[in-house]
Amino acid sequence: MSISRRAFLSQTGKVAAAYPAMLALGMLQKAPAHAFDLEGNGNGKRIIILGAGLAGLTAAYELTKLGYQCTILEARNRAGGRCWSIRKGTVHHETDITPQTAAFDSDQYFNAGPSRIPHHHELTMHYCRELGVPIQVYNNVNEATYFFSEGKGPLSNKKIRAREIHNDLRGYTSELLAKAIDQQKIDTALTKEDTQKVLEYLRAEGGLDIDKLYKASDRRGFVEAPGAGDKPGKIGDPHRLADIISSGLADPDFYNVAEYTYELQMTMFQAIGGMDNISKAFEQRVGKMIRFGCEVTDILNQPEGVKIVYKDNKGSHELQADLCICTLPLPVLSNIQHNFSSDVSRAIDRVPYMITGKIGLQFKRRFWEEDEQIFGGITHTNNELTQIFYPSYDYLSKKGILLGYYNFHEKAKRTGNLTHAEREKLALEKGSLIHPQYMKEFETSFSVSWHKTPYSMGGWALYNGANRQTLYKSLLQADKQVYFAGEHTTYLNAWMAGAFESARRTVADIHARVTDQRITYPTATGS
Repeated sequence: MSISRRAFLSQTGKVAAAYPAMLALGMLQKAPAHAFDLEGNGNGKRIIILGAGLAGLTAAYELTKLGYQCTILEARNRAGGRCWSIRKGTVHHETDITPQTAAFDSDQYFNAGPSRIPHHHELTMHYCRELGVPIQVYNNVNEATYFFSEGKGPLSNKKIRAREIHNDLRGYTSELLAKAIDQQKIDTALTKEDTQKVLEYLRAEGGLDIDKLYKASDRRGFVEAPGAGDKPGKIGDPHRLADIISSGLADPDFYNVAEYTYELQMTMFQAIGGMDNISKAFEQRVGKMIRFGCEVTDILNQPEGVKIVYKDNKGSHELQADLCICTLPLPVLSNIQHNFSSDVSRAIDRVPYMITGKIGLQFKRRFWEEDEQIFGGITHTNNELTQIFYPSYDYLSKKGILLGYYNFHEKAKRTGNLTHAEREKLALEKGSLIHPQYMKEFETSFSVSWHKTPYSMGGWALYNGANRQTLYKSLLQADKQVYFAGEHTTYLNAWMAGAFESARRTVADIHARVTDQRITYPTATGS
């Protein structure tokens, strides 16, 4: 039976499948962007990969293409590591409190780990495309969300739309700068004509009138919405700058302009149905190589090759191979016996990880959409919640899960020291200050403290300028037969792109060693 190339491609179903199909038919002169095109063959060299997170899965996926034999040891009973979506029946253990089981409805979920994909993380987008993982827009920036500051200021303990604070601060700042420039109190080294252009920009940016005074406009929303007939709408008065500042709404640790941050600039994306669909797509390709429930106890370089000791429910076992890729988070690796160099050992023990936690709250009604017209985005607080995330999927459906808190550092540490019931109580009580609908509409919750989660023991690696030059660099080279990969070996900490980039870099290094080639892995622009 013959079939035309056009008919064959039309039956591949998904756009992602068209790439390998077109390559197989010789219809492309070169591979698609970011395809891993290394020459040579691994000739069956044995590689042990420690950890079935995104870095380990990616490494196995790419090494297998090159002819290597891979075995992945994973302590958990699932793949994905920190790329984890919570659904009905999910069971979670932490170090010092009783386990919990998710009681969400079967069609509900939230991402306990990564939830956003920046548009410029090209390698993440590439793997979604190559593996056929459908994505959708993630609404990270939403001017309809709130700022909420507990305190004693004139605007404290009130929920205020983000667009009000953003536009008022932008307007007052532009007014101050425009007046200073116009009165020649700033040495701008600009010509008179250039100065006039700057003033015109400030008028437009800040919403200033002809006298360079900030006036409220429809940018900050309406007190009374416009409508049909004699309803032009009513614009509210701006908040006083002094009130904004004294209420803490301009504090550096509270005021957040997400759209200015490179990693958070729109457009952002998410995997449809949960971020762990990305890890599941990898698992479909390399799942037979994974041994679940295998907790590594020893990583030992040998004169020839490497020996890994691990334990499972049947006892202790040894596994030997030519090389090893260790993707384990450093706080986990710190408690494993090894014979690494002193520099590597020092890095493993001294690189700190983010203390962070999330709680998902299921409500029987999406009141944030129905009552308050909030579709995605983040509400910011100065209390223990830090952030409330609204779901960017299933708009207008009946039920939904929002993140009741996403906190860090000391706030996350205090929250993590609570029981699951106490965390739920905290999220509901503090959240009710912003959304009084909480208590009536709430159904169930599920909380995760990453710094107390076995086999993770933290959210992501934290580096400063000093340890980037010392501890970080020690992890970039192989320690004899052991290579290191994971977001902690990149400048993309906390992002899935860090796992992908590190895996490819390590695969390129191993393949160069095995095939005796000089290979330079080109990092994707923007990752």
